[in-house]
Amino acid sequence: MKIIKISTELELSVYDFPTGTHSEQNDYIKKLIGNDCKIYERVRPGRLYSELKMPLEVSNIPGKSVSMLVDEEGLLKPNIANIIGSYLYETDKHNFPIMGNVIFVGEKFNRDGIDFCGIEEATFKDLKKELISLIQAVKATKEVLGK
Repeated sequence: MKIIKISTELELSVYDFPTGTHSEQNDYIKKLIGNDCKIYERVRPGRLYSELKMPLEVSNIPGKSVSMLVDEEGLLKPNIANIIGSYLYETDKHNFPIMGNVIFVGEKFNRDGIDFCGIEEATFKDLKKELISLIQAVKATKEVLGK
């Protein structure tokens, strides 16, 4: 199953969810987030569910629900805001931007609670389509504004 990365440069890229131990998976995700990410945070941004219509509740289908992973210390580092992540996080309402690259992962139940996984195929297709539309809208707006 796949995961999606949105960079601060508005680039969308797709990766396989890493295999291996939790430690190996965490290392891989931190490396994808970049900028010397030491610890990431699970974020459940409002617009991911309200506007992009992604399933909010974790179900028995691994990867059906989605969350966003961000650098926990992103505000403390030399970083630029992630426009897509910040929009989904509703930064316009509370003025706390998402800094750095973001990763969208699936969620699943395990014996200890909720764990990360790749995104289930139908959800992945819908999310990728919605994110591409958002990116195109942002790029078109920036072009009109000459930024």
